[in-house]
Amino acid sequence: MAKARDRPKFGIIVDGRLCKKCGICVYICPKNVFSLSRNLRVNSDLCSGCGQCEIFCPDFAVEVVRISENGDHEGTDSGE
Repeated sequence: MAKARDRPKFGIIVDGRLCKKCGICVYICPKNVFSLSRNLRVNSDLCSGCGQCEIFCPDFAVEVVRISENGDHEGTDSGE
């Protein structure tokens, strides 16, 4: 069984210009990464990297990125 420190880490990038706070990510996330009151809150430490939020966001405001061991994110912006 993998230890918690051996599991990959993921970050969530939410584009505030695109997000209209519809709450779909809050509803769809199996790990309760998102919460919504007046603002959308994200707890990336809980993220398993499933990508459901990214897939179901109707405004393409959410991006899930894998965090490398040195702390850099490995997402679409890094040229991969």
